[in-house]
Amino acid sequence: MSELNYQTGFTTIQDLPKIDLHRHLEGSLRLQTLYEIALEHDLGLTVASLDQLRPHVQVMNDPAHHEAFLRKFEVLRHFYRSPETIYRLAYEAVADAAADNVKYLELRFSPQALSRVRGFALADVTDWVINAVQQASHDYDIDVGLIITLVRHDPLPQAYEVAEVALARFGKGIVGLDLAGNEVKFPSAPFAPLFKQAKAAGMGITVHAGEWASAQGVHEAVEELYADRIGHGIRAIENSQILRLVRERGVALEICLTSNLQTGVVHSLAHHPLTDMLDLGVKVTLNTDDPSVSDVTLTNEYAIAMNVLHVSYPLLRQMVLNAARAAFLPEEKRASLIDRFEQWLPPAFSDNGHTPFTTIPIP
Repeated sequence: MSELNYQTGFTTIQDLPKIDLHRHLEGSLRLQTLYEIALEHDLGLTVASLDQLRPHVQVMNDPAHHEAFLRKFEVLRHFYRSPETIYRLAYEAVADAAADNVKYLELRFSPQALSRVRGFALADVTDWVINAVQQASHDYDIDVGLIITLVRHDPLPQAYEVAEVALARFGKGIVGLDLAGNEVKFPSAPFAPLFKQAKAAGMGITVHAGEWASAQGVHEAVEELYADRIGHGIRAIENSQILRLVRERGVALEICLTSNLQTGVVHSLAHHPLTDMLDLGVKVTLNTDDPSVSDVTLTNEYAIAMNVLHVSYPLLRQMVLNAARAAFLPEEKRASLIDRFEQWLPPAFSDNGHTPFTTIPIP
């Protein structure tokens, strides 16, 4: 690829202003901080170095399967030891996103995951995260909205408690409601009343579906849970009617390339259906999912899209603008976000028509 031409002002993909709509706080924890927590507290882990901690909390030589991926979070929940620790982890997650030139971030988290081991109140945990994120947003000049995640495989009464906490803080740091967890074994139907209530209140709705289970989950998310966006959703490509539904409703897909490989959704990045969905006019966005668990940045994900899937700069720009248009923001603020990114990411090319970036290595 040619070097960046003078019209855009960026020389590498890392320089590019970015949007991440699908990033889990619990999968965005700084490893050095986790190591310090492990040394300070008895977590039942034998870790004499950062390298010894890594395989417990990061995908390394694990089988490409969603249950192996989820096991990392079973370990991570033991690190939320105090209000100060939770505040620090949330603050650092935003700082790390800003360091990767993410200018708008929607960070999702599960209060129940943060509170479970130490028995913190769900409302308190949520407020600690909101306060940390708002401070980091100010300190690092990054706009951040928080999404609260309900978990399919957690007890349903707890989901009702969490949803109540989310609704009480809508517009006060919280912008949306999410459903995540093991979609293979746990259906979404029991959660429908909660999402109906959230939708009526004006909250943004995103649902993990069409990732580990069939395209049918995408249909249920759109029709029964009122989803504005789908977390992953790539298996919608398997059903033309559901894919048409997604396209006609303007539902945005939150695609996470490396995560899809690590959980076995795709067997090769080269065969990921991202470009097919773009060709079919689906509103695709590109995101990290769990940057510390997957050991990626959004720069890495953009690089994979360009270098492996041969996504052109105009299509990359289109995905970023798709994300701006799908942001869980009031209409006026969303319009401002779109305008900023249209100015930051001009559709300009150099005279020879090459993509205006130098290549960067893919980890």
